[in-house]
Amino acid sequence: MISIRNALIAALGLAVLVVGFLVWRGERPGAVPEGFAQGNGRIEAVEIDIASKYPGRIEAVLAHEGQLVEVGQAVVQMDTRQLRANRHQAEAELRRVEIAVENARLLIEQRQAEQRAAEAVLSQTKAAEDVARRQLARSESLAQSSVASERTLEIDRSAALGAVAAVASAEAAVAAAKAGVAGAEASVIGAEAAVAAAQAAIEAIDVEIEDSTLKAPRKGRLQYIVAREGEVVAGGGRIISMVDLNEVYMTFFLQTQAAGRVGLGTEVRLLLDAAPDIAIPASISFVSDVAQFTPKTVETEAEREKLMFRVRARIAPELLAKYLDHIKTGLPGVAWVRLDPSAPWPEAAGGRVLE
Repeated sequence: MISIRNALIAALGLAVLVVGFLVWRGERPGAVPEGFAQGNGRIEAVEIDIASKYPGRIEAVLAHEGQLVEVGQAVVQMDTRQLRANRHQAEAELRRVEIAVENARLLIEQRQAEQRAAEAVLSQTKAAEDVARRQLARSESLAQSSVASERTLEIDRSAALGAVAAVASAEAAVAAAKAGVAGAEASVIGAEAAVAAAQAAIEAIDVEIEDSTLKAPRKGRLQYIVAREGEVVAGGGRIISMVDLNEVYMTFFLQTQAAGRVGLGTEVRLLLDAAPDIAIPASISFVSDVAQFTPKTVETEAEREKLMFRVRARIAPELLAKYLDHIKTGLPGVAWVRLDPSAPWPEAAGGRVLE
């Protein structure tokens, strides 16, 4: 009887030693095997706010909450009546300045004709001046030989002086005509600048009209509709909140020892509480360089082990594209991180792996 009791005690002691060894090796049920780390988190995605660039009234919301939208799909239409009225006004101004350009060009032609006429008069007066000078020279020569009278000489001298004055006047007229042409050309340049300004004003209004149709900047799912038809929003006012389904990830925390062994691209499997038998492959895309839950002092090894680092595991966009309809942010789950690339995945890291 005593020997049986001793045998039972020995067996119990051996069992305690085995359990203790398993605990020490981390192979007890629920323990994380060597070469792996584990963290709890939730599925998240990049959130994008669809907002109005300009203040205005919402005319129509063209989508509903939970809807999947493509890049460039219209989701909100703002009221554009005032903008269209401004465009009509700008078009009328454009027509007015275009007419001003035509008038300025006609004025150039008129000033150029006046310049040509003044130049013709100048040529005529120069010819008359030349005749008068030659006549004066002959009269002066004849007066010296007493053939021409003094009166004839005075008349020819007066005619020559008049011809010189006529040439000077004609030259002034030509200069004035050239100045008129230059002024008309400047008027054309100013009118053309006014046309460019009117066209730019129309283009700016067109941009505002185009921006009044709010479109999805990325492919994703609409989460919340913040404002509805008829509401007035300020410039930059948020109307719809959406999530970018190309950037889906899980954020969790790892202790110092595990975080130090994690690198970008490290393999991860995500197990969601809603589907614990399905493993979602992911990879580490971010490891914080700042510890969380930091104690006041980190002088001892035990205190350093309390440090936690935020880690993010990103799901590949190619995989997301296959299961786009099933992606739901906010679902909690567990992230298994393979610290040792040669370590086989444990059964606890999920049965079926999505491909």
